[in-house]
Amino acid sequence: MLVKVFGSAVFGVEATTITVEVNTEKGIGYHLVGLPDSAIKESSFRIAAALKNNSYQFPGKKIIVNMAPADLRKEGSAYDLTIAVGILAASSQITSKEIENYVIMGELSLDGNLQPIKGALSIAIKAKEEGFKGVLIPIQNVKEAAIVEGLDVYGITNVTEVIDFFEGRGNLVPTVIDTTEEFSKTLDFPEHDFADVKGQESIKRCMEIAAAGGHNIILIGPPGSGKTMIAKRLPSILPPMTMREALETTKIHSVAGKTKDVGLMAQRPFRSPHHTASSVSLVGGGSYPQPGEISLAHNGVLFLDELPEFKREVLEVMRQPLEDREVTISRAKFTITYPSSFMLVASMNPSPGGYFNDPNAPVSSSPMEMQRYLSKISGPLLDRIDIHIEVTPVPFEKLTETRKAESSVEIRKRVTKAREIQSARFEHLDYIHYNAQMSSKLIREFCVLDEVSLQLLKTAMERLNLSARAYDRILKVSRTIADLEASENIQSHHIAEAIQYRSLDREGWLG
Repeated sequence: MLVKVFGSAVFGVEATTITVEVNTEKGIGYHLVGLPDSAIKESSFRIAAALKNNSYQFPGKKIIVNMAPADLRKEGSAYDLTIAVGILAASSQITSKEIENYVIMGELSLDGNLQPIKGALSIAIKAKEEGFKGVLIPIQNVKEAAIVEGLDVYGITNVTEVIDFFEGRGNLVPTVIDTTEEFSKTLDFPEHDFADVKGQESIKRCMEIAAAGGHNIILIGPPGSGKTMIAKRLPSILPPMTMREALETTKIHSVAGKTKDVGLMAQRPFRSPHHTASSVSLVGGGSYPQPGEISLAHNGVLFLDELPEFKREVLEVMRQPLEDREVTISRAKFTITYPSSFMLVASMNPSPGGYFNDPNAPVSSSPMEMQRYLSKISGPLLDRIDIHIEVTPVPFEKLTETRKAESSVEIRKRVTKAREIQSARFEHLDYIHYNAQMSSKLIREFCVLDEVSLQLLKTAMERLNLSARAYDRILKVSRTIADLEASENIQSHHIAEAIQYRSLDREGWLG
C-alpha cells in the first residue's frame, strides 16, 4: 500500500515542502531513499520503539520510504513523526484520508513524546502558501508557528495524539495567538536603562543619533570608562519593530532553534559574540549552513567588545554584509542567503595598555605596539562605521550624583519620531528605511547643504585632515541630527556636530 505524507525542509530562512512516500509490500526490510542524512537513517529505531511503547505495530514487511524531491539533501531528526505517520497509514493503522491536508513534523523520543524542531515558523508560512489545511508540530514550537494566520496549528506532545487526531478520537484544538497583543508588549521598563548611566551626556547623545539613523558606531576609551555599559543599553532606545521586521527576525531565530516557547520576537535582538569567535560563527555557514551572529542580530544590534582583539580575517568577512545587509553562503550544490541588516556597535581601548592620550596614566605601550594594535582594524571596515566617539572616564562628582538621568523611554520617543520622518522620506524605496542605508545617489538628493555648511565642511576636512571617506558619513549623520530636530534642511550646526564624530579619521589615530 502506498501513502503520501508531507513534511518540510528548511534551507536558509525559507522552507521547501517534502513529500514522504511510504510503500509496504511482501518481504522484510526497511529502505530509506531520497538523500537522507545519518539522523534520518537512524529514525527507524526511534520510530519502532515509539510505536511499540504506545501499543502500535511497526509492520514486519518490506517498507520503502522515499523523500521527494530525491535530489535535495534532507537533514535532521524532524522527519521522525512524518515517516511514522506514513508507516502507520501504509499499514492501515491510520485510515483517515485527511493526512494529505497537513504538514507533519517532529522528532520522536523512544517513549513516543516529541522533541522541538527548528524552523517551525518558516514551515508554517510555506504550508499556508501551498494551501495546506494545517500543520502538526511539537508543542514547544506551537507559539511561533501559530503567528501565521489562516492556518490550523496543532501542538503535539505524543505520537498517540496524532493518531487519535486523524482517527477522530482526540480533542486537539488549534493554537491561536493574538499577534497584536504579542507585538504590543513593548519594553517600557527595560532591564538596561540609560537612567542608570552617570554622566557621559555626550556619549548618550551619540547613541541617540546612532539609534535614530541606524548608524554603526565605535566607542574608543580606557578600561572602566563605561563603553560596554552604554552599548548594552542601546536596544532600549531603538524604535519598536514593525510587524515585518518582527517576522523576519523570528524566522531567523526559529531556523537557528532559538525561539522555543517564545512566539513572535517583539524586542530587537542584541548579540555580543566573544572575541575568540570564528568567521563561520560570525557570518554563518558550516557543512549544514546555519545563520551566524550577524544574521541573528538582524534588525537589532551586534556588539563587538574589544574590537582589535578579534582576528583580522574575522572582521574582514563582515565588510560585504555591512554594505549589502545580507550574507550569501555558497556551497557546491546550493546557495543560501541570510538577511543581516544590523547596527554594528564596537568598542576598543585606544592602545594595548588602554591609556593612550590619558595624561594621568603611565605610558605602557611603545609607538610600534600602538601601530600594530590599531592596524588590526582595516580602513575599509572603519569606512563602514559612521560615528567614532572617544569615551572618557566619569569624574567622581558625577558618579556620586543622586540626580536621576534621562530614561531610555524618553530617549526612545525622540528616536521613534526621527525614524518616522525617515520612513516617510524613503517610503517610495523598497529596501531603504533609515538614513544609514542611503546610497551616494540618495545622499546627493537628501543631504543638500547651504553655502555656510559647505564652507564649514570644507574647512574641517582641510584643517582636521579628515579623509575623503569621512565626507559621506558626515552628511548621513548630519541628516539624522536634523531629523532629530525635525528640521527639513541640514543646518551648519548639524554639520559641526557630525564632524566631531570622526575621531579615527584624524591624523595621529590611524596614520
